[in-house]
Amino acid sequence: VQLQASGGGLVQAGGSLRLSCAASERSIRHPVMGWFRQAPGKEREFVATIWWNDVNTIYSDSAKGRFTISRDNAKDTVYLQMNALNPGDTAIYYCAAGDTYGTSLSGYKSWGQGTLVTVSS
Repeated sequence: VQLQASGGGLVQAGGSLRLSCAASERSIRHPVMGWFRQAPGKEREFVATIWWNDVNTIYSDSAKGRFTISRDNAKDTVYLQMNALNPGDTAIYYCAAGDTYGTSLSGYKSWGQGTLVTVSS
């Protein structure tokens, strides 16, 4: 499956952004969709994931209470609403699809190209 992420940009601390990730195949073929991020000089890390039912979700500690993941299976799209952003959230954000529900990168077989989020102080 091909994934196209969008919605990144430059935002001031405290601001919000909504990322989108459109899949080229029907959502039922990739029940798990997630967001990861990679800051300069750091390893890629888990942010959030969501199961097919648009109910079951997992968040990283840094994302809890600030970020919300959702999906629209009719549009084969997953979203990441990010609020109360801070400079520590600056990274390239990647969406991913797989069939293993969890936080490990190895459970995701398809990756988008990434969208850059920059948070200024």
